[in-house]
Amino acid sequence: MAETPRFRKDAVAVVRERHPVDETLPPLKMFTSGLQHVAAMYAGVVAPPMIVGPAVGLSATETAFLMGASLFTAGLATLLQTLGFWRIGAKLPFVNGVSFAGVTPMIAIGKGEGADAIPVIFGAIIVAGLLGFLAAPYFGKLVRFFPPVVTGTVITLIGISLLPVAFNWSQGGNRTAVDYGSMKNIGMAALTLAIVLVMRKFLRGFLQQISILLGLVAGTLIALPLHMTNFDAVRGADLIGFPTPFHFGAPQFQVAAIISMCIVMLVCMTESTADILALGRIVGRPADEKTIEGGLRADALGSALSPLFNGFMCSAFAQNIGLVAMTKVRSRFVVAAGGGILILLGLCPVAASVIGVVPLPVLGGAGIVLFGSVAASGIQTLAGAAMEKGENALIVAASVGIGLIPIAAPGFYHAFPKDLLVVLDSGISTGCVVAIGLNLAFNHLGARKAPVPAAADPVPAH
Repeated sequence: MAETPRFRKDAVAVVRERHPVDETLPPLKMFTSGLQHVAAMYAGVVAPPMIVGPAVGLSATETAFLMGASLFTAGLATLLQTLGFWRIGAKLPFVNGVSFAGVTPMIAIGKGEGADAIPVIFGAIIVAGLLGFLAAPYFGKLVRFFPPVVTGTVITLIGISLLPVAFNWSQGGNRTAVDYGSMKNIGMAALTLAIVLVMRKFLRGFLQQISILLGLVAGTLIALPLHMTNFDAVRGADLIGFPTPFHFGAPQFQVAAIISMCIVMLVCMTESTADILALGRIVGRPADEKTIEGGLRADALGSALSPLFNGFMCSAFAQNIGLVAMTKVRSRFVVAAGGGILILLGLCPVAASVIGVVPLPVLGGAGIVLFGSVAASGIQTLAGAAMEKGENALIVAASVGIGLIPIAAPGFYHAFPKDLLVVLDSGISTGCVVAIGLNLAFNHLGARKAPVPAAADPVPAH
């Protein structure tokens, strides 16, 4: 009996030594904190399928199904990252969701494949995910070929490439509609944009983080009395449903599409590496090579499995890293709870179809901020890219210029072979290839090494 207090004291000491990342919180706090992560990322998860679905000819019902599948697969990928197994998963409070980087390449694939677009896209994602899984242990050695001048250029192009979608939504989305581009539609988009900006300015804490989601809700409520909302998708949706494997048909494997999605996989792995390093610093558990390798494996495996349940390529969601820093809640099990909530939302078609109630002009107004934020993130990355070096400025100039060709001049490559168009019609793919190639040419091949100062050189006083 005399040793019992000592045992309890030792047990308490063990509990206290547990890192905050591995702590479990009370159930209610676990759920509410996980729900915060879902709210912060929800708009970002459903936006890519909302863009790709109509672009490849899917109906509103099929697009809602695609959104539900994206929520489901984002939840699975998040569980892979947070809980992990074997050497898979960073085991940090790391949220995964559908990557914006794949949107433009997938639309480019859709232009050439028509009705077979989704199976071709899924086949390309599966191959890219499997290759990424195999490359994860070696990717750390390749990161030096993806410095800020490359990643910043690509992220900027991702945002710029998505902005035309927001502009189209702001006008009504359907170019053949009588009211397309009407003052009513554009006015609603402008009002939603203003609401989001005002909320971002005056709200604080978590509410500021979800200002885009709140703006969508506010814009939809204003649109109700103006008869701009449509509840058809909600009425036709089931309360419970499962994303049927290969709902759109068996995956098809085409070389051009695979190359395009492999480039996207490289971009996603580069972003995730940077996010893992940043998150490791924030939670006080610096990411080592093993952590990065596990995180990239989870990214790649989540992406490879995602098409099985009709989802797209997955990568890190940087906005949730900001939420971890703001709330100071570092437990990975909180984010795992968020992953569980995402899975439940994916199993509830009604929840996925609710976003279909939001009028396209409202989505357009919020989309300008959402997609513009992606471009701004790229510009922020370029700020640390040593742009005073003439070579780096030239890399950005050429890469952005070539990457903008499909946006500024959509028919520019019309005389090229069909298979090449899958890559060339994606400004992200072409811009990424050019940025990597020019970075190799200017900063690696035959680059002059900077002179190392002598150890005795005096350090200037300040």
